[in-house]
Amino acid sequence: MKLLRTVALVSICGLLGGCNAVVLSPSGDIALQQRDLLIEATILMLLIIVPVMITTVVFAWRYRQSNKTAVYQPDWDHSTYLELMIWSLPLLIIICLGAITWASTHLLDPYRPLSRITSDQPVPEDTRPLRVEVVALDWKWLFIYPDFGVATVNDLAAPVDQPIEFRITSSSVMNSFYVPALAGQIYAMPAMQTQLKAVINSPGVYEGFSANYSGAGFSGMHFTFRGLDDADFKSWIAEAKTQGTPLDRAAYLQLERPSENEPVHRYSGADATLFKAIVELCVEPSKMCTSEMGAIDAKGGLGITGLANLMPLEYDKYARRGAVFGSAPSYVASLCTPEDPVGSKPDAPFSPVPDTARLVGAGLPRPSFTPLPSMPAALPIAHHRSSSS
Repeated sequence: MKLLRTVALVSICGLLGGCNAVVLSPSGDIALQQRDLLIEATILMLLIIVPVMITTVVFAWRYRQSNKTAVYQPDWDHSTYLELMIWSLPLLIIICLGAITWASTHLLDPYRPLSRITSDQPVPEDTRPLRVEVVALDWKWLFIYPDFGVATVNDLAAPVDQPIEFRITSSSVMNSFYVPALAGQIYAMPAMQTQLKAVINSPGVYEGFSANYSGAGFSGMHFTFRGLDDADFKSWIAEAKTQGTPLDRAAYLQLERPSENEPVHRYSGADATLFKAIVELCVEPSKMCTSEMGAIDAKGGLGITGLANLMPLEYDKYARRGAVFGSAPSYVASLCTPEDPVGSKPDAPFSPVPDTARLVGAGLPRPSFTPLPSMPAALPIAHHRSSSS
């Protein structure tokens, strides 16, 4: 039995040795600060958890049934010292956790521009961040470099010690952009744009993936993130410009179709307006952008005169994902009215009713009414009108 226990412990240690604790050993300053926050919060919580676990064992052992020396006090019900310790210590820890959380929530806001490269290196004033536009597709990642006019699929690179500015969206369903060595995960949502400011401090090849389930090909939705020095990054951009074809809107619509385990490929050019069109759901030329839709709403909405605009508003998300479910698309193409009766004259002038007197029924006489002596004068008239109608 002892040998079996030893073999089991050694096996567990071997399995743990194969784990890559990248969250606790990141290579980016933002991820490093998040790691420190995680450790600080854990230590503060352990200040309560560990003493409680120890005292639970001590009390169970001291006041066991076989211990006759333990003092038995059935009438004891209060201790000011214990009450102060039980309530004050957790309260102080909660205050500390709240202060740390409040400060880190603002300092590590993914939309906040970076103020430092490392703990002892601030961001120079003339530093221009690397802009990367990220699109979560089914089931792959598209990265557009608007400053360089190139794009890649499942391959991301950035210079070391240069701030990176990610703008993130999705083509159909919600995903989560996550590079554990770089920073925390940020959701990618259709028709919306999220942001992430980060920096990589060490050269290397890191793993990126989607941390939110998004369908059948989710398990293969991985990409490579490369931290390169300036010379290698320029070579990487130059290589991308010499490979593949330009990424225009027609090429994007083909790329947008669902595919699993997509290999890495690059585009030598990218449409400068593509990312904005993806966010606003109007990559296809016949579709109306959400900004245009908002402009229509700001002017009072569609109304009857704007019904012709309903056709471009349809976004066929089901076909994008290759699904067979969903209702068939329908559009309001034109307005129509009930057919005129046969023999009618639409252009004939309107003829009013000759007799404008009130109708009292099919030849029935007007009902009689005798007001009560105490009834106000205005009430008989009102009642008479009601009964005669």
